[in-house]
Amino acid sequence: MLNQSKQLSFYTELYNKIPENHTLRLINDFVDFSFVNELLENSYSKYYGRPAKEPELMIKLLFLQYLYNLSDERVMEEASLNLAYMYFLGINPEDSLPHPSLLAKFRVHRLQEFTLDEVLTEIIKQCVEHGIIKKTAGISIDTTHTQANTFRATPERVMKRLAKKLFLHLEEENGDVCDTVNQEIPNYKEMENHKEAKATMKTYLEETMTKVEEIIEVEKNPKTKATIDLAREILKDPKFMESKGVRSIVDQEARVGHKSKTKDFFGYKTEYMMTPELLITAVNVANGAYVDGKMFNELLEQTKKAGLTVEELYGDKAYFRKNILDCIKETNAKAYIPVSEMAYRIDEEKYSYNKDSDEWFCAQGNHTIRKNYKKTKHREAYRYYFEKETCRNCPIRDNCITGKAVGKILEVGVNTPEFYEYSQQQKADEFKEKYKKRASLEGKNGEMKQFHGLDRARGYGLKSMATQAKLTALAVNLKRIANILSSLKARNKLYFYFICEFLNENNYDQKKQLKVA
Repeated sequence: MLNQSKQLSFYTELYNKIPENHTLRLINDFVDFSFVNELLENSYSKYYGRPAKEPELMIKLLFLQYLYNLSDERVMEEASLNLAYMYFLGINPEDSLPHPSLLAKFRVHRLQEFTLDEVLTEIIKQCVEHGIIKKTAGISIDTTHTQANTFRATPERVMKRLAKKLFLHLEEENGDVCDTVNQEIPNYKEMENHKEAKATMKTYLEETMTKVEEIIEVEKNPKTKATIDLAREILKDPKFMESKGVRSIVDQEARVGHKSKTKDFFGYKTEYMMTPELLITAVNVANGAYVDGKMFNELLEQTKKAGLTVEELYGDKAYFRKNILDCIKETNAKAYIPVSEMAYRIDEEKYSYNKDSDEWFCAQGNHTIRKNYKKTKHREAYRYYFEKETCRNCPIRDNCITGKAVGKILEVGVNTPEFYEYSQQQKADEFKEKYKKRASLEGKNGEMKQFHGLDRARGYGLKSMATQAKLTALAVNLKRIANILSSLKARNKLYFYFICEFLNENNYDQKKQLKVA
């Protein structure tokens, strides 16, 4: 149904040309975006300055931008020409749109991360309330990576750029760079020894900063001071010299992450939870070095805020950790997460475990008779002792026991007995069939990267990346909602067709009454 603002214009008759199953028409007619004005109400002054553009209009423009992967200028251009865009925005065809710069200001200054989380939650709530997704669901979790919007530099190059930046600001604020400051930056590329090159550049940068502080009053030169403070902060991080810290002056928050043992990337990670209907319920963004699952509890809580009851949770091996498994159990949900070899190091062909008696059994039938707790600097473990006499007479003793020990001692992590139960559950056909559901996540990753620009950061810094990732999640959610609604409409039409055919064959009068009703 057309809203009031559209009905005031004669030209709104043009909106009748938009197909009923058009993505934007389906979204606009189903999702109520008016809540956005309330969310952002406190960020605008009611009494000072000229009237601001309605937040609902601005956020819809952002949705369009990320839905169709457009720039600020391009989305405004399309919105001034495309009838479907105008219908979705709730404007008359002859209305003017804000300048593209206002969209950028809205995104940076008004749209905070927590607001986007609330928008995401509210839209999922509406889907639950209208019954297009199930309230009780099996939730999947995964992480995808995004390349930074700049290249990855070596520590030597970072220090060289810091030195150049220092000279630039020094000249800008003082007129020139004093002759006593050595501006001959060492040519680290000529040095074959990588460690020597880093040490040389570090020494040069530190000496240069010290010299600059001696010849000028740094406090009166804010840009120069800011550069020196930045350089010192970067240098004091031990990870920097190990190539694990800052790798770019342009984007200082991006980090190197690993996709596999042999492949890495430079940028950010986006972690999200998703329903079986492929709707994203919660999003977390971190730098590339982020450990998957660190924000698991927060993502789960946001998912619950949307009115969903989690009964199953799917993830890959990275999420097979004690704290995550415990959290899932406390939620009264069932975990479908494959055992991680890093967390569970037991050869089940040699050993089995009985949780009731807390005993381990070897393949030869021997069992443990006692255990001791052991704690080192890096590990907590249990040492289980097998019955000595049985081990003494065991036919494979020489292959099993080394040294002077009489009986076998099995050392396992403190969580291994509990993990053993999970490993047994995963051998069942039910687990294997259920876990196949997680495959849909890979398609969602590809969709966000290929069609909505999540493969590369649009801006710089964690805040910018978080905004991009969450707007991308909202865009793919809206597109998915439109697909679900389109399918439901097609199904209802088909159902009505079969009812009419049935009535036509049996009773014409009933069919006539149905049409009247």
